[in-house]
Amino acid sequence: MKRQYLLAAAATAAVSFASSAWAQDSAEPIVIPTHNWSSQVVMAYVIGGIFESLGDNVEYVPADSQAVYEAIRIGDVTISHEVWQSTFGASFYNAMAKGGLIDAGTHSAATLEEMGVPQYVIDDNLCPGLPNWEALKDCAAVFATADSGGKGRWLEGPQSWHGDLMPLRLEALGLGDQYVVKFAGGADAIWAELASAKKERRGIITFNWTPNFTDAEGFSFIEFPPYFDGCRVADGGDGACGSPKGWLKKAANFKFPKTHPAAYTAFTKLSFSSADIGQMAALVDIDKMSHQDAATKWLADHEDVWKPFTQ
Repeated sequence: MKRQYLLAAAATAAVSFASSAWAQDSAEPIVIPTHNWSSQVVMAYVIGGIFESLGDNVEYVPADSQAVYEAIRIGDVTISHEVWQSTFGASFYNAMAKGGLIDAGTHSAATLEEMGVPQYVIDDNLCPGLPNWEALKDCAAVFATADSGGKGRWLEGPQSWHGDLMPLRLEALGLGDQYVVKFAGGADAIWAELASAKKERRGIITFNWTPNFTDAEGFSFIEFPPYFDGCRVADGGDGACGSPKGWLKKAANFKFPKTHPAAYTAFTKLSFSSADIGQMAALVDIDKMSHQDAATKWLADHEDVWKPFTQ
């Protein structure tokens, strides 16, 4: 009887050990993409740091913000941690429909991506009637720049972010004769223009988003006609609508739960707030830290936020 008990115990221990060994994360690196805006890059290193705290290996690769979902689907990239609904929702769902990409959950932060003005434009009454979009009909000259041909300028993000969404909106709203869209090379170019305009206290219309570091500084999004499904030109509408408020999701390759179960579990638990993301971006855009140093500082200062994701 005793011998049978010992044999059973040994067998149970062997099974337990085998299960534990099987559940260990792979030594293969988790590939995290970096794009061209501050919060996304800092968060990449934050999440990489969280994975490294679990013993995982991490690799960072620059990636196109639209094509990354196909890269995840085919396994060249492991995750995406800032899937903005209005900008990347279609690419996210298209990749998911093909198979190979899974929804890994949603951050607590709600999102909005829209054209707007720094708060002083409204406070100084540079364009009476803002943030209502119809005020733009009477103050194009306030937003003219040296490269806008006498028209008011809308400073968009890189064209890879939204394609021709804003030029089409201008035309649909009847503002095409008064305004022109210029595309910034990246988020840094937008922040440089904002800083310059603020210093000169001049009018500027620029693309921005929330959550972002500008939430603290004061920024007002223009109130365009409400968004509804199908209102955009790409969806069969005339384009005369603003942007929707949306979710901020996480995506992963379908093999990630099996190759890195501990990291995947932490990734599904991970949920950042607007304040969290704004703090990450501010360390770079206001405090002028490198993305890596910003991530290191954020992780050190906010263990109470991220440690529970690993437990």
